[in-house]
Amino acid sequence: MDHINIIIAAVSGTITGLILMKLISSKTKNSLLLDKAKLEERERIATEELTRSRVQLESERRNYEQLLTEEREAAEQTRIELVTIRENLKTQLQRVEDQRSEIDDMHKKFTLQFENIAGKLLEEKSQKFTEQNRVNLDLLLSPLKEKLIDFEKKVEKTYDQELRDKISLKEEVKKLFDLNQKISEEANNLARALKSDTKKQGNWGEFILERVLERSGLTEGESYTLQAKEMGLTGSDGNRYAPDVIIHLPEQKHLVVDAKVSLVAYEQWINAEDDDTRERYGRSHLNSLRNHVIELSNKNYHQLNGINTPEFVLMFVPVESSFSMAVQTDNDLFGFAWDKKVVIVSPSTLLATLRTVASVWKQEKQNRNVFEIARLSGDMYDKFVGFVGDMELIDKNLRQSKESFDKAMNKLTAGRGNLTVTAEKLKTLGAKAGKQLDDKYLSD
Repeated sequence: MDHINIIIAAVSGTITGLILMKLISSKTKNSLLLDKAKLEERERIATEELTRSRVQLESERRNYEQLLTEEREAAEQTRIELVTIRENLKTQLQRVEDQRSEIDDMHKKFTLQFENIAGKLLEEKSQKFTEQNRVNLDLLLSPLKEKLIDFEKKVEKTYDQELRDKISLKEEVKKLFDLNQKISEEANNLARALKSDTKKQGNWGEFILERVLERSGLTEGESYTLQAKEMGLTGSDGNRYAPDVIIHLPEQKHLVVDAKVSLVAYEQWINAEDDDTRERYGRSHLNSLRNHVIELSNKNYHQLNGINTPEFVLMFVPVESSFSMAVQTDNDLFGFAWDKKVVIVSPSTLLATLRTVASVWKQEKQNRNVFEIARLSGDMYDKFVGFVGDMELIDKNLRQSKESFDKAMNKLTAGRGNLTVTAEKLKTLGAKAGKQLDDKYLSD
């Protein structure tokens, strides 16, 4: 029973509530319609604002994309400029390295004028170089100064040697006299042993000639040539000739020496027991020498192909005493030989002649050293002027490279909207990056 009452009460309450809600609904319908209209108006306004916001956001997106494109182009241009600068710096470094190699080569060439020239040029160019350049230049020139000192010592040594050579002239003359006495003594001792064999006489004469050459200060193969077979000398008749000795002179000139020995008549003249016999053998000895002169003259050595020699030839008589005897007996012997383009020489006179030739060669070498010094002076001066010009060019190029580098760095870090600031903004807007720029590049 209680349950039924409860159910009835609930149903009654529900019906009552529905009636009340219907009454309320009819009263608020108009109010709801009004609210709906307001909501629709608000929705319309919100839609318009949303559309405007979308348009504004799209415009801002395009602006940001344009800005990003411009920044990318600027970054690419800067990258290209940096690559260009890097290549320029690489080229300049290579040129500096090339200049260093050239300077090393210059160290080997210097002159007595270098110190004055270097001082003058450095004084004129000092305002164009920075302090660091001057320090570097001093480091480069120090080895050259050391080489200059060595070069001065070499020149002084050359002239000191020449002075010593002149001072020793008296000693050389004494040696010539002693050598002449010794050679004459050796010749007299061999005279009897050789008088019966003409071939041995010729060989002995050539031997004495070689001894004189060895003591003259000349060098075989350089200052003179024995036999001269390897020179391939030919005459106008096509025959090959080989003089005993060819003396080489400066300027590609030559002097021919041929040894001739006359001992038989001379030995008989020495051993003659009376004046008539001595006179007869003396004339025989003179005739032998004259025949040698004629024979030597007829060879016309001055006309041989391959040598440049005067029209006369030296006829070497190895026995000093036989030479003296012939000259004392026949005063016209020298004139006769000269007319035949032959000059008769003994060991002493030939040695004096060869010593003169050696002195001429020594002077020639010293003159060549002087000419070489002059040539090196000119070459070194030209190189030094070129070096200074290259250093100026390097200085100019380094300044230009520094200016280009500064401009690139300004684009990278200086001014409003520089590349580093823009790149950092892109990172802030969401660009993914695993590294962080140094704060010194982010200051605006």
